[in-house]
Amino acid sequence: MSVQLPPATEPAPGPVPPGETPGRSAKARTSRLRLTVRRFARNRLALFGLFLLVLLFLGAYGGPFLTKWDYEQHDFMNFLSSPSGDHWWGTTQGGVDLFALTMRGLQKSLIIGLLVGVISTFLAATVGAFAAYFGGWTDRVLMWLVDLLLVMPSFLIIAVLSPAFRGATWLVFVILLGAFSWMITGRVVRSMTFTLKDREFVKAAKYMGVPAPVIIFRHILPSMASMLIIDTVIQVGAAVIGESGLSYFGFGVQAPDVSLGTVIADNTTNASTYPWLFFFPAGCLVLIGVSISFIGDGLRDALDPNASGAKARSSRKKKQPKQRAAAALPAQATASGTRPTEPGTPAGNQGAAS
Repeated sequence: MSVQLPPATEPAPGPVPPGETPGRSAKARTSRLRLTVRRFARNRLALFGLFLLVLLFLGAYGGPFLTKWDYEQHDFMNFLSSPSGDHWWGTTQGGVDLFALTMRGLQKSLIIGLLVGVISTFLAATVGAFAAYFGGWTDRVLMWLVDLLLVMPSFLIIAVLSPAFRGATWLVFVILLGAFSWMITGRVVRSMTFTLKDREFVKAAKYMGVPAPVIIFRHILPSMASMLIIDTVIQVGAAVIGESGLSYFGFGVQAPDVSLGTVIADNTTNASTYPWLFFFPAGCLVLIGVSISFIGDGLRDALDPNASGAKARSSRKKKQPKQRAAAALPAQATASGTRPTEPGTPAGNQGAAS
């Protein structure tokens, strides 16, 4: 008497980590990154904006090495001189080389813009995600803080607080700008978190005992990474404009340091008679805003497959199968014994001819 053993079965696969799909590997994530880069590279305006921003960074940090003048050095033989071979962008009323002074201000404005963009997006993502995930009194307290900051005049508050920090490091100014520029994005993140926290991968992470901060930073926030990246880029441009405006009125970067706002403010009185004192630093400010805008539009189209810019090339490729199908119709008609309709010949005449 033989005993039949049950057929051997393979062990059941383990639980899929939250945020992952079965069969998804590092290669799939790499291919998605390549697809995003390819979509971004198809956008010519985005590439132009990126090239322009890189050129501004290279000019800000490499330009001072190309000239013999320093932004603190005075040329007492040239006051308010026009652009020349010795002074490429002319000199100020105090004999300071405008090119060196503008490049120094461009350095400070770009660094402040990048830091404020990162800080504001991080605050918006953290506060919005924690408020929606925990709910209850946590949500009420954090949203009360958001509403309070929204109704407070940020420009006046920074103007009042800036004299108290006069002489301190410019990083305090960065913190003040970042603290008043994240509230609207925080509300958007909160509304998106309400939808994501009910998804299967978040519930699976809860059942596996994953701590709440890990779920938020590892599973919820990466799901809205495209929106956060675009918001960071937009916040950089807004921070550069805001810093220049505050520095123009004397509430931003303080002497002896300079930014684009202080350079424009110091030379405004002579801008009508000596236009290069205003056009060169203001032109750099405009180029920053234009490049950031183009990069933001390109990232939106690259990260969102449903965007019109991402579908521009695919619609052209879909026309080719239709053309092939139209070309195959005469061959099928000949094989069935009927003649294809010639251009300009009515359908009734075709039947009479046959």
